[in-house]
Amino acid sequence: MSGLKLFRYLAWAAVAVLAVVSGALVYQQTAGNNNSGGLIEPLAAIGGPFELVSGSGETVTDETFAGKPLVLFFGFTYCPDVCPTTLAELQGWLEALGEDAGKLNYAFVTVDPERDTPDVMRDYVWAFDERIMPLTGSREQIDAMIKAYRVYAKKVPLDDGDYTMDHSAAVYLMDADNKFVGTIAYGEAEENALSKLQRLIKNAPATS
Repeated sequence: MSGLKLFRYLAWAAVAVLAVVSGALVYQQTAGNNNSGGLIEPLAAIGGPFELVSGSGETVTDETFAGKPLVLFFGFTYCPDVCPTTLAELQGWLEALGEDAGKLNYAFVTVDPERDTPDVMRDYVWAFDERIMPLTGSREQIDAMIKAYRVYAKKVPLDDGDYTMDHSAAVYLMDADNKFVGTIAYGEAEENALSKLQRLIKNAPATS
C-alpha cells in the first residue's frame, strides 16, 4: 500500500471514529434525558482552552466566544472540496437561521498555518460569510488545538513536491462553556444540520 493511500485510510478511520462518537451522542440526545429537552451532557474529552490569531491579526482565545455556543470547523484554504463545500453549507445554514444566527459563534480553524496566514484566511473565509471567524496561528498553537479537539490532520506530500492536508471533516458543536456536545457530519442533510443548530441555540443561556 502506498504512503498516500495509507494516510487517506487513516484519515477516514479518524473521521469514522468521530462519526461513531457523534452518532452515540445524537442517540442519547434524542432517546435519553427526556426531561431536559436539550443537549446531552458535554463530552469533556474534546475541547479546551486555545489561543489563535484572527484574520484581522488579533489574538483570539476560547474566552472570545464565551457566552454563546460555537460552531467550529477545521480545514485549510488549499482544500479542493470538503472545506469550500462545508463553508458554503454553513453560509446556507446561517441564512436559514435568520435572526437566530446571531445567537451562535462561528469559526474556521486552519490545519495548515504555514500557508494560511491571517490575510489568506480572511480573504478565503469571508468570501463565504463574514460572520465566520477565520483563525490561524503558529504551528505550535494549531497543533495544541488539534490535539485538544481530537482533530485528525496530516500533511500528505504530492508528486510535484507540493503537499495537501488530510483532516477531519465534521463540524464541531460546542456549548456556551466551550464544551463539546456533538457534530454535524460532512454532507449531512440540511434539515438535520439546522435541527442541531436550533437545539444548540435553544439550550444556550439567555443573554441580556
